[in-house]
Amino acid sequence: MKKKNLVKTLAVSFMILIAMNVQAQDKNIVETAAASADFSTLVAAVKAADLVTVLSGKGPFTVFAPTNEAFGKLPAGTVEGLLKPENKETLQTILKYHVVSGSVMAADVVALIKKSNGKAQIETVVGGKLTAQMKDGAVYLVDEKGNWSQVTATDLKTSNGVIHVIDTVVMPN
Repeated sequence: MKKKNLVKTLAVSFMILIAMNVQAQDKNIVETAAASADFSTLVAAVKAADLVTVLSGKGPFTVFAPTNEAFGKLPAGTVEGLLKPENKETLQTILKYHVVSGSVMAADVVALIKKSNGKAQIETVVGGKLTAQMKDGAVYLVDEKGNWSQVTATDLKTSNGVIHVIDTVVMPN
């Protein structure tokens, strides 16, 4: 059963990537995410956190972008609570924890993992750390709380960086 779910998840992620890649290189990170219904929660969060201008800027940025399904894994009411104006600072911190300076392609992450004996530290723009590692042939990010997120699609190039799709929202300490 697990294998069927993994295949289904990978197939959906691949389809998202193909559909978005056609136009992504002419659009910035926010425009690219907004063009896919699978990132509507992420886009709503970016808007609520007033990060549209930043993530539409020059960059380059690498965004580990959680899908709507990833946000759906959070405890009930979490997303709704984070979108409230009084939680803007917390939301900004969480979203910035998904962003890395520069264009970091999938091959760069894999090379870094191999060079670092299986676990590579990646610093986010908010100063937090993500640990990238391989498991069963796939790249995973481990957040500061020990939660795992699989990278399900990679190297979606945009005009100001790159997007990698992840299946779980990563959280800073």
